[in-house]
Amino acid sequence: MQDNLILDKLTEIANKLSEQNILQKTVLNLSEAANYLDISESHLYKLTSSRQIPHFCPQGKKLYFRRDELDTWLQRNRQDSSEEIEKQAVNYLIKNKRR
Repeated sequence: MQDNLILDKLTEIANKLSEQNILQKTVLNLSEAANYLDISESHLYKLTSSRQIPHFCPQGKKLYFRRDELDTWLQRNRQDSSEEIEKQAVNYLIKNKRR
């Protein structure tokens, strides 16, 4: 019982160290990028083959990704909150009020 708890904690620590390592890197390989995006490697590969995500393939085989480009890709197609939409509507009505 105690051994399982220790093993679980060590695994948790190893995962945290791996995450920290990824956050310090500028360029990620396929496995690291999939982990960073929290998607499967096969899904990430499909995104690259359909050119839906920015990537590099310097030798024609291995795929690499810039972490800042992945962040930008993740933040595309932002959806406004209900509050933001409401403010936009009020501003529109004020600005375009009929006289």
